[in-house]
Amino acid sequence: MPFNRPSPLLPGNWANAPEATNLTGSNGIAVKGSRLRRFMALVGPGYLVATGYMDPGNWATSLGAGSQFGNALLYMVVLSSLMAILLQALSVRLAIGMQQDLAQACRAALPRILNIALWLLMEIAIISTDLAEVIGTAIGLQLLLGIPMVVAVLITIGDVVLIFAFQRFGFRKLEAFVGALLVMIAGAFAAELYLSKPDWHDVASGLVPHAEIFHNSQMLYLAISIIGATVMPHNFFLHSGLVRTRQIGTDDASKRQALRFSLWDSAMALCVALLVNGAILVLASSAFHAHGRTNVVELQEAYRLIAPLLGSQWAAWLFAISLIACGINSTLTATLAGQIVMEGFIRIRLNPAVRRIITRGIAVTPAVFVALWYGEAATGQLLVFSQVILGLTLPFALVPLVWLTASRKRMGDFVAPRLTTLVAAIIAAAITATNIYLIVTS
Repeated sequence: MPFNRPSPLLPGNWANAPEATNLTGSNGIAVKGSRLRRFMALVGPGYLVATGYMDPGNWATSLGAGSQFGNALLYMVVLSSLMAILLQALSVRLAIGMQQDLAQACRAALPRILNIALWLLMEIAIISTDLAEVIGTAIGLQLLLGIPMVVAVLITIGDVVLIFAFQRFGFRKLEAFVGALLVMIAGAFAAELYLSKPDWHDVASGLVPHAEIFHNSQMLYLAISIIGATVMPHNFFLHSGLVRTRQIGTDDASKRQALRFSLWDSAMALCVALLVNGAILVLASSAFHAHGRTNVVELQEAYRLIAPLLGSQWAAWLFAISLIACGINSTLTATLAGQIVMEGFIRIRLNPAVRRIITRGIAVTPAVFVALWYGEAATGQLLVFSQVILGLTLPFALVPLVWLTASRKRMGDFVAPRLTTLVAAIIAAAITATNIYLIVTS
């Protein structure tokens, strides 16, 4: 049975916000009215989840692939996004079929000791995610404002103000804010592409797989890196929890319509992430690879080179602003994911602002230490380390998700089709193997 409590997304002060919701009650964001109104009521969760697919790890792999091999690995960005769409669809299906988020479903199906272990692993994953966002946001602030990295890292603590703001204005406003930043990021990269004047025929050829990948070990490594950097463990908990902020009817017809509309929301949002990641690779190809700069992997290096190569300082500024916007978005969604994980696994509820301070404090500490002790350049290595941690924890989110959604006993008529489960299991195994390979070779 679902854990009857206020929304894991809106504990404490959030419970008094205009759109506060009881996930198993009747106070959620209403899904009613015309077909269009019902669809619009379900739009939002996918765009919050999409922010996790545009983190600094994705930026670094797309920059490296584009600068070294041009557009040749663009099809890998598309492939990894298709994988993500399928896996996130399972999170939506679980939320609607079991009327629980992934953490609650694990708590109901697994032994207590295993749930505690999973909770701890997911908390580590969320802190690692936040560490990556700290570094990414700090790099953006440093590049844009010309301030020391340590100062930029400390400024990122101030994002708790956003949490306080959305406690007051409500959850639906948070979704609108994140969506607006996504539109801004997409617009910034559209402008970047216009300035870089890519060869669109070459871009189109990059959508076709190349046999060279089997003969070039570095190309293969970057292709695997693109897949490994795409999926983040907290996103499955986040998506299943966000879907439950909607008030969906209890009859099968209402659930099936909600499932269909939510899947469209997820697919459209992840296509936005696909376009942004693809734009980063194409930008790196046209701005760096085409000018003989074939080893640009650091965000700082890309910022320094992009203005002189494209002939516009605006290109560099847009790059830094987009990086900051991605960091802010991921900050908000990591906080929500942390609440879902903590409440679902161990039923402990923290005020989101308190949780944000704790998580960000833990993430900031190593970033400040590394910047002071080893120098600002070493923060890039810390970013890589955060991706290693995410790779290690990923199977502990993927395996329960595929297993639970394949169970007719738990999902009833909303059990995942066998072919979907088979493909998802293959993808989960491939991504897990990918991450293990990257960790070993790194």
